[in-house]
Amino acid sequence: MNIPASQQLLVLYSREQIEKRVAELGEAITRDYAGESIVMIGVLKGSAIFLADLARSVRVDCSFDFVAVSSYKKGRTTSGAVKLMKDLDEPIEGKHVIIVEDILDTGITLGYLRKVFLGHHPKSLKIAACLDKPARRIEPIEADYVGFSIPNQFVVGYGMDYAEKFRNLPDICILPPDFPL
Repeated sequence: MNIPASQQLLVLYSREQIEKRVAELGEAITRDYAGESIVMIGVLKGSAIFLADLARSVRVDCSFDFVAVSSYKKGRTTSGAVKLMKDLDEPIEGKHVIIVEDILDTGITLGYLRKVFLGHHPKSLKIAACLDKPARRIEPIEADYVGFSIPNQFVVGYGMDYAEKFRNLPDICILPPDFPL
């Protein structure tokens, strides 16, 4: 994306920092699931890049699937209602499952998905979040694997967007409130 120099976004985490941290998460998952198979479930669309990098850094048998969810909003506030737009393609009963999310924010979406997936009786269920923004948490939920904990700022890049823009940025950047779009 060609952003004029006068409107550069502030880089919160560079591609090199992200690469290093994702490799560390992959090592942790590899240790935790040595000799086992896992299913990584990416939450579309934001987690796609993180999921791809994380899956490549894991050295155990790994497959993945995707879900898509939608939150209903009234104005600028989230109502807390989550709707499953795309369900899993394969059953997860009896399998080790890791939900892979771009950002753990309010916890509403991941709380919903955790409840739905536990109803499918996986062998285990964990959460991997590229970013954790605890200042906005509404639901009491924590990720088992966290890339970075961030302040309460709006971020884009590395799969995360604003109105479908900026997903392709290789860095995670802060989008200022007054950024011209």
